[in-house]
Amino acid sequence: MLGRVKTRLARTIGDIAALRFHRETAARLIRALQRDRRWRVMLALSPRGALRHRAIPGRALRRVDQGQGDLGRRMARALRLAGGPAVLIGTDIPDLSPAIVAEAFRALRSHDVVLGPAEDGGYWLVGANNPADARFDGVRWSTRHALADTQATLKYRRVALLAPLADIDTPQDYRRWRSRSR
Repeated sequence: MLGRVKTRLARTIGDIAALRFHRETAARLIRALQRDRRWRVMLALSPRGALRHRAIPGRALRRVDQGQGDLGRRMARALRLAGGPAVLIGTDIPDLSPAIVAEAFRALRSHDVVLGPAEDGGYWLVGANNPADARFDGVRWSTRHALADTQATLKYRRVALLAPLADIDTPQDYRRWRSRSR
């Protein structure tokens, strides 16, 4: 997976540091979520060969291939495979916790879709009662417009927004995270 994860971040901090960050945050999050009995954890991985990768924790977890296409197509596929209600999260959110995931599931009791906004204009979580309710057509991924574009496709759905969290995409994000985690 060296050179395949956190590629925007890796351009400035290097492939090894980006991979280390990815492994640390993903492993911590997967372990924490797997211990919680309120849900089942499924890993949607890319590329297909990652399904067998030893460095990914949680051998007993269901692992699925993200499939082909842009991020929106791959997210829609993961939600369909999970069924509903389902919550899809990123693994580059150091402040994400089981309590926040539980909050997302609670929001789905009275909403069709839930989104977790990122501070950069994107989002770190999307959840839906019915996978068909989560639409991602025309989203400008990896831009400050991703959340607004997604909200525009959901105009006829009841959408809940969680509190914003920081994801780690830029060198500045990474430095802030490193200084907090020491």
